[in-house]
Amino acid sequence: MTPALWEALALLPQRMASAPARVMLEAIQRQEDPEKRRRQMVLVDGKLVPRGAARGLLQFERGGGVSSVLRNPATREFALLVCDARGVAHNAKAVHEAMEHDDVLCYAFGRLLLWADPAPLPRIGDEAGAFALYQRTWRPGAYTRGTEEQRGKLRTKWQGNYRAAVESVSPQITHDCRNAAP
Repeated sequence: MTPALWEALALLPQRMASAPARVMLEAIQRQEDPEKRRRQMVLVDGKLVPRGAARGLLQFERGGGVSSVLRNPATREFALLVCDARGVAHNAKAVHEAMEHDDVLCYAFGRLLLWADPAPLPRIGDEAGAFALYQRTWRPGAYTRGTEEQRGKLRTKWQGNYRAAVESVSPQITHDCRNAAP
């Protein structure tokens, strides 16, 4: 797990730093930006260029996830505290622009977007439940607007990314359990 994810979770209440939350954020990062380009790539004149609407390791869009986290009564207060800690103005434009260069900010907003979902986080190993949460919160266009083939590819990609995220977080879960107070 990346240091930026730990730092992001440290900005939020401890109850938000659960192992299932860490797995979800790792899986989403792998799904959304596996090459860690931090900017959505689009095809222009036969070349991939960083001009898409999504930014950061979790590929947030300004009018989507960023605005949602800043407006939602369940997340707004936490989002403003995160913005203050990261030196970012309290508006969607500033947050969105900063996400391209601030992984901590991006992960914190990612956790808050998951927090805003009314359903509990899926338990670790519930890959189907995790995919359903990813769909509800990130609303990937390749799935919602894609062909059956595109949806199948996205689903298969998620399975591998989720498995890798569980493996990435699992050693830390064991470490957390060993160091827990009796």
